[in-house]
Amino acid sequence: MSASCLIVEKRGPVDWVTLNRPDALNSLDPELVDALNHYFESLERDYDTRVVVLRGAGKNFCAGLDIKASARRNALGNFGEDTQASLDNQRRIASIVMKMRRCPQPIIACVQGAAAGGGFALALAADIRIAAASARMNCAFIKLGIGGCDIGSSYFLPRLVGVSVASELILTGRFIHATRALAVGLVSEVVEEASLESAAQSFVDDLLLTAPLGLRMSKECLNMSVDAGSIEQVIAMEDRNQILCVKSADFREGLSAFLEKRRPSWAPAAE
Repeated sequence: MSASCLIVEKRGPVDWVTLNRPDALNSLDPELVDALNHYFESLERDYDTRVVVLRGAGKNFCAGLDIKASARRNALGNFGEDTQASLDNQRRIASIVMKMRRCPQPIIACVQGAAAGGGFALALAADIRIAAASARMNCAFIKLGIGGCDIGSSYFLPRLVGVSVASELILTGRFIHATRALAVGLVSEVVEEASLESAAQSFVDDLLLTAPLGLRMSKECLNMSVDAGSIEQVIAMEDRNQILCVKSADFREGLSAFLEKRRPSWAPAAE
């Protein structure tokens, strides 16, 4: 699936997904919001796509909500005049990050330039973040006269960087730049902008070495463990996943490849 605002390039089992509104800093207009919702929803039962790389065209990742475009389509409910319309459209935007977490494929976000507001939320919802040296990210919402907690930011940020740094970013709207983002664990790596794709490809290569079923179940388990109420709940899910994987053809191939000191050759995942 490709729309003018969202390009999906399939490279074997990897989708390279590009936000394609560079003249508008890849900001989220209603068309792009719809395209992102459609794309991430389509991944739930997609057994051919194993990894997703999310990036922005041009010099910026995503500058957040395109307020002018949204107002033209009444996407904000006339900025509060229609409460139900505002709430419906707020939830339509927020549903993107929930679909990103529910999809079984690991998502790598390549962040360059601005990742502000909703763009920051997209980066936070990814599983792995790589930043260009130019990256600058912030919770822009509070600077617009609304709350600083939006599109999952108050869920993801404390879990990624701790409550203290999350409070600073959410309550002030300050930018966090690439160097500090790496220091606090918000991103995995900082590279020059020209090296973003090759850095992402390195992660892709490692992810594709893993068994298809094991990778999908690992993302699921990680997401659920973050919110688990006890270690017993976490271990119960881990035990269940391991036994399911042991019964699969992936385990037999993985064990044989390990003993024979070769790369595994994974069969296509069964639907």
